[in-house]
Amino acid sequence: MVYVTVASKVEAENIARILLEERLVACVNILGPVFSHFCWEGKVDSAEEYLMIMKTDVRLFVGLEKRVGALHSYEVPEILAVPIVEGSKSYFDWMLSVLPL
Repeated sequence: MVYVTVASKVEAENIARILLEERLVACVNILGPVFSHFCWEGKVDSAEEYLMIMKTDVRLFVGLEKRVGALHSYEVPEILAVPIVEGSKSYFDWMLSVLPL
């Protein structure tokens, strides 16, 4: 799973659509707004954002990271991959059927 935060719902929907069309992800959930607090340029800041949770395969991460970076409005976008430890076989089978592996 890959987590990405973006500035708006419109940006999240645009990135999700492109990544799905390009088969870099099998599914994207968009949650929000979420409230983020972070350090940026030497000070504590906060922002209202939308969280994207993307399901993909580790073999597609490098391409996914590059594509998100090109589409994203932030100078330093959050693009974090976390392993899926377990899941239903039918869901994994479906994911693999839609990803170009």
